[in-house]
Amino acid sequence: MRRILFCLSAILFACSTTPVLAQLPSVVDGQPMPSLAPMIERVQPAVVNINTETRVKVRDPFWDDPFFRRFFGAPNQPQRERVERSLGSGVIVDAAKGLVLTNNHVIENAQDIKVTLADGRTLNGELVGTDPETDIAVIKVVAKDLHALPLADSSKLRVGDFVVAIGNPFGLGQTVTSGIVSALGRSGLRGVGVQNFIQTDASINPGNSGGALVNLRGELIGINTAIFTPSGGNVGIGFAVPADLVREVIRQLVQFGEVKRGSLGVESQDISEEMATVLGVKMHAGVVLTRVLANSPAEVAGLKVGDVITALNGKAIGSVQELINAEALLPVGQRVIVKIVRDGKPLDVPTVLKPAELRQLSGERLDPRLSGAQFGDLPDKYTREGVSGVLVTRVTPGSKAEQVGLQKDDLVRGINRAAIADLTQFEQYIEQKPRQIVLTVVRGNQAFYVVME
Repeated sequence: MRRILFCLSAILFACSTTPVLAQLPSVVDGQPMPSLAPMIERVQPAVVNINTETRVKVRDPFWDDPFFRRFFGAPNQPQRERVERSLGSGVIVDAAKGLVLTNNHVIENAQDIKVTLADGRTLNGELVGTDPETDIAVIKVVAKDLHALPLADSSKLRVGDFVVAIGNPFGLGQTVTSGIVSALGRSGLRGVGVQNFIQTDASINPGNSGGALVNLRGELIGINTAIFTPSGGNVGIGFAVPADLVREVIRQLVQFGEVKRGSLGVESQDISEEMATVLGVKMHAGVVLTRVLANSPAEVAGLKVGDVITALNGKAIGSVQELINAEALLPVGQRVIVKIVRDGKPLDVPTVLKPAELRQLSGERLDPRLSGAQFGDLPDKYTREGVSGVLVTRVTPGSKAEQVGLQKDDLVRGINRAAIADLTQFEQYIEQKPRQIVLTVVRGNQAFYVVME
């Protein structure tokens, strides 16, 4: 026992007299140790922090109702507002034009956008355009001495490539994490339409959204978008929108303020084991058409309900999500070959993609009580999640619709307590000239009635 104590004492004495360095040596066998520091020093000035403020009107289900106000003799009162703040990240992709890339969900509905550069400058951000389908948005800032990241060719990525994520997690400020590409072409995330994600185990946390995923050359290979997390924190499964998809989105947002995608004009569903037997195809070997929209490229080409789409322009289709991705990655006006199976026989059907068009109707043309509101079919992001109804696409300032509390982007789920599926059913109901019009409206997490007088 004494011998052991003596040995320990000798070790402690040696440690106390010889300084211990808490870092790796800079040189081993005459060779410098590898470090990401030089690359990160080049990249960090292009990564920004984004702060937004959104003013949300706070509804009172009683005093917002004109019937209750009249019944109690209460005057019209201005609605109260609540200010919501959010934090995120962004990447400068064009220094000359001041273009900053981020996620749509970081700046969605924001009235005030502030962009803080790595050197501490805080700038006003002007929204150029958003694309909810890819969760990408472009902001413009005006400043000198900006630094931008070049976009890489993300099609050359391989599983196992080293990557670095840079962003603003939890509002802490710029943070760098590293990892590898865990998978490519991931899909299945809720709330995003076009899904072709890079999966990485580089630590991504709340606040990293919109930040950079770069390769070891300091090139932008993706925009960090989402994490898979049972607990709310990082568990090593993060997703980024690949640069090749981002490049086309930026071009269209800058040119048009929106993304114009080609569409076949069909609705479809995945093929179950039972359906595969009936249709004469294998499971996951296509999608079956459940609806062909009027005047769509699909109808013009002669596609029919019950046809099974197995490939689009040579790309195999195994699920509805894969068909959505394939359409979204092709530009408007693109000639495509649709491979189908009809009655057990394979066919090649050529057609040309057209922009997806959502029908809209003016409220006053339907009924004077709806004056000032415009209603439209629901975009794909709603219908993919099984949501039905119509969307309020515009509200004229000072109109009847505004006075009773309707707002742009309100979701109308029903009329007079009867559910409505789409704009056609909404129109048919109004054409019956009901004695009253009480809309069931969903806004955010709130549902309420609006009486149209």
